[in-house]
Amino acid sequence: MPSAIALLGALDTKGAEYDFVRRCIHANGCKTLLIDVGVLDKPQVEPDVTRREVAAAAGVNLDELVQRRDRGEAVAAMSRGAGVLLPRLYQEKAFDGVLALGGTGGTSVACAAMRELPFGVPKVMVSTCAGGDVSAYVGVKDIVMIPSIVDVAGLNRISREVFARAAGAICGMCTATIQTGADRPLIAASMFGNTTPAVTAARKLLEAAGYEVLVFHCTGTGGRTMEGLVESGLISGVLDITTTEWADEIVGGVFSAGPTRLSAAARHGIPAVVVPGCVDMVNFWAPETVPARFSGRRFYPHNPNVTLMRTDVEENRRIGENMAEKLNLSTAPVTVLIPLRGVSMIDAPGGPFWWPEADRACYDALKEKLRPDIEIVEMDCNINDEAFARRCAETLLANIKAARPPS
Repeated sequence: MPSAIALLGALDTKGAEYDFVRRCIHANGCKTLLIDVGVLDKPQVEPDVTRREVAAAAGVNLDELVQRRDRGEAVAAMSRGAGVLLPRLYQEKAFDGVLALGGTGGTSVACAAMRELPFGVPKVMVSTCAGGDVSAYVGVKDIVMIPSIVDVAGLNRISREVFARAAGAICGMCTATIQTGADRPLIAASMFGNTTPAVTAARKLLEAAGYEVLVFHCTGTGGRTMEGLVESGLISGVLDITTTEWADEIVGGVFSAGPTRLSAAARHGIPAVVVPGCVDMVNFWAPETVPARFSGRRFYPHNPNVTLMRTDVEENRRIGENMAEKLNLSTAPVTVLIPLRGVSMIDAPGGPFWWPEADRACYDALKEKLRPDIEIVEMDCNINDEAFARRCAETLLANIKAARPPS
């Protein structure tokens, strides 16, 4: 059976463009489901799913929305409606992938709906803002952004090529053969350059035990993505060796994953091992981007574009307290492992960030604030020592086993 592509757009202003894309998709052997999210004027082409249906999904009276002719209100309402309707249609097997075209308003509506779809559903957005920072539109979902080059305003020699290739891309994504390796349960692991040896060694042990390990780079987006996958129910265990994003959240660095970091596994009953890995460092871009209020602090040039700042005693205390607050929500086995000889490559005896008193402030806060039944294991080694990595892997396997219901 041919794959079906949902086309989500404002057919009052982009009708000709969507009609062109629809014909391109049909030429590629796929079907289409045209969904109208326009409000202000009549649709230029006949949709398969009307704007009235989209508005109703948001609990909005379309006639009243049209009468007010408030574009901002219309975008917000249709975003909500599309976010409800698109997942419902996907569950009904009405489409296999989704494609949208638009400027900032159309991108906002379409991406809001795409973010509600599961990981793995092909999602392509042709957008006027795709060449810039699209994090607000994409979030942590697997949305492919294609720059429209010219505005999505009519058909010309540039837009035809962009739209036709976008149509080919979504058709190819939907018909591609995927080898998922779905026979092995998944473990999520967090990693930074400064914890690579630890995570690599632990990953090999976990893979030898029959697990597939997904490694996430803790740059803010990586942590949020990992938390999102844990929320989705795909993950059997979490090896959270690198919780550095808490340092950025508390101190004001550029790699914060937000205040909910560490929450997903705790709230959803996923077994975990947690380490205060790389909480010795706050991340900024090039040296000139470091805020003036941090003048006089200890810095380390990770590379020309990333500057690390050493966290101090008070900051580490707050990091430990916040980590404990999240871990106290845990309903599955969780163990905190502490490497007494440093939490990163550069936080080691003789290293540029070696500051045992600062590390100890984090450790003491964890021990003071964690629930008594949450085990803390201290080891006289650095986070990247092989013995520490082995203990992390073995402890996570034990926690996963303990969480399984008796057969």
